[in-house]
Amino acid sequence: MTTKKKILKIALILIGVGILIGGSVGYYMFNKPARDVQNTKTDFSYNASEIINEYLTDSQMANDKYLAENGESKVLEITGIASEISEDFNNQKVILLKAEGDKAGVSCTFTPETNANTQNIKIGDKITIKGVIRSGASFDEDLEMYENVIIEKSDIVSNK
Repeated sequence: MTTKKKILKIALILIGVGILIGGSVGYYMFNKPARDVQNTKTDFSYNASEIINEYLTDSQMANDKYLAENGESKVLEITGIASEISEDFNNQKVILLKAEGDKAGVSCTFTPETNANTQNIKIGDKITIKGVIRSGASFDEDLEMYENVIIEKSDIVSNK
């Protein structure tokens, strides 16, 4: 066998192995189980006003404390007054926890599996939700309005 054929054979084998490894990693990542937030230990518990004020006071420090670049952001339990109940474009319930006088609120988006747990919630109820933080409160100077803290994969912990 000539040297050219040996090099070509080795190159094809390496390419085949690379495709096999890449395909395996892709398959694993695609089928990786989603994070089970409700059965994960809570990292922090606050009332809605506390976390809003923490973000409005020093958003960088709060982001460093709660948000992770790898997507494994902190799991929070937030207690507050349900001031608005709606649905998003995916028919997922969204409950806004906001006390009178707060500049922003905590917007909690539920999942298809936890939507039903919101049925007995009424505006004015004091509730505690558990979920993953996605973004913090801030002031948008262009729109001249406050943006809410965003919590995803929410579920009701208690309804008092």
